[in-house]
Amino acid sequence: MLHTETFIHLVFANRSLILSSTFISFILNIITYYVSCSHTHSHKQGILINGQFPGPDIHSVTNDNLIINVFNSLDQPFLLSWNGVQQRRNSFEDGVLGTTCPIPPGGNFTYILQVKDQIGSFYYFPSLAFHKAAGGFGGIRILSRPRIPVPFDDPAGDYTVLIGDWYKLNHTDLMSLLDSGRKLPFPNGILINGRGSNGAYFNVEQGKTYRLRISNVGLENSLNFRIQNHKLKLVEVEGTHTLQTTYSSLDVHVGQSYSVLVTADQPAQDYYIVVSTRFTSTVLTSTGVLRYSNSAGPVSGPPPGGPTIQIDWSLNQARSIRTNLTASGPRPNPQGSYHYGLINTTRTIILSSSPGIVNGKQRYAINSVSYVAPDTPLKLADYFKIPGVFRVGSFSDRPTGGGIYLDTSVLQTDYRTFVEFVFQNDEDIIQSYHLDGYSFFVVGMDGGQWTPASRNTYNLRDAVSRCTTQVYPKSWTAIYIALDNVGMWNLRSEFWARQYLGQQFYMRVYTTSTSIRDEYPVPKNALLCGRASGRHTRPL
Repeated sequence: MLHTETFIHLVFANRSLILSSTFISFILNIITYYVSCSHTHSHKQGILINGQFPGPDIHSVTNDNLIINVFNSLDQPFLLSWNGVQQRRNSFEDGVLGTTCPIPPGGNFTYILQVKDQIGSFYYFPSLAFHKAAGGFGGIRILSRPRIPVPFDDPAGDYTVLIGDWYKLNHTDLMSLLDSGRKLPFPNGILINGRGSNGAYFNVEQGKTYRLRISNVGLENSLNFRIQNHKLKLVEVEGTHTLQTTYSSLDVHVGQSYSVLVTADQPAQDYYIVVSTRFTSTVLTSTGVLRYSNSAGPVSGPPPGGPTIQIDWSLNQARSIRTNLTASGPRPNPQGSYHYGLINTTRTIILSSSPGIVNGKQRYAINSVSYVAPDTPLKLADYFKIPGVFRVGSFSDRPTGGGIYLDTSVLQTDYRTFVEFVFQNDEDIIQSYHLDGYSFFVVGMDGGQWTPASRNTYNLRDAVSRCTTQVYPKSWTAIYIALDNVGMWNLRSEFWARQYLGQQFYMRVYTTSTSIRDEYPVPKNALLCGRASGRHTRPL
């Protein structure tokens, strides 16, 4: 066992409180430990926080400031990223290798970020190396400000449910497999809040309604979530209040977050919560327990079955997830007051993934470019105007059709433009993509090749706005984005091995303006590494 640990000091407070130096503080201690893997009778290295696996939730309210002090006592660099937190005008704090220098062993870094104009359910995770395979993740919830109406009654309870595939191999062993040019094996199991079958349970009282914030924090598998004899009423997706559609089960693809309401309206006993893999020839299943306070007995019978490889079922469900146009978002104006379907797009960018062998090793690419991280974060190189780190225009708007090659791929875009992205998936697997810094409108998805005529099928009225979308096998997904957030933003596959082996790039949203109305300056406490070492941030 490695005797290493990382300390995180977390403080968050309302903006007005910051001025009076009133803070709410947490100390989060991340340690390396050995965890038993269910069904395998084996142990692996994992990461827990404050003795918890997963880590504790970060609770905040719209526009709160979060001050997160990370002390790294690991024997390797470390970074946390905030999946879905938009870091408005402040990509320096994004916590990925293209924007933020790693916290060196024995060092520390204080993230200063604001959950600006956001609500909803998200999560944090370690973004460096393959730490995500060892844990270190936890939930983020951003509550609505007082007096901002929420389109459902306050639930009797609010639970974070982190689900994901899990390997018995240590994260270092998995990374070594990838570094040697091989692929990841099939996972060994599924965890629900860090527990194997029947290890996670949620207490409810009969007749009351509860909110479950479900995030898929795994490495590569889409998962179906269901509760025996209970319905799931979807109410929020990654910061957007949705039409309150009721489902018997819900597909949660890698990196995605959903909020559902569950009413304890069945006879008082214990019921299975079931999570199983989708689109895999071997179906992995794990269970938790919904436990009534006046339960007359334990779970009984076989866990309810769910969909397995049916793509149409999942596609139709995805299309049914739409925005509640009359509900307020982070502000009191209705979410539907922004008529994205009436805005003309100025550019179409088509992104196509591909696997391949480069220098005898497995790599993955977008538009034939397999991303290679430079020695200096792109954002720092851009800010300090350091040449030779990346090239503007090193990434094409269209698939080239050529072989895979290695490069530091950066897509150049302009501030305040409205663009269309099309994810074209010509492979036989489902994929999942995430964009930092933004929410986007998922306007269309279908099988086959995208063509301009595909726009005739777009939802230009109430498409859901989110930050992570799936792309079905041999299919396409189209999104609209208003590029209103200056910075350097990571667009990546949420299949972590593919991300690690190059299926990602950075989008440079650029303006000539140097006003802090458009972008904050480099944080005065920013770590400087690579070719940015020795530079000065700014005066205190």
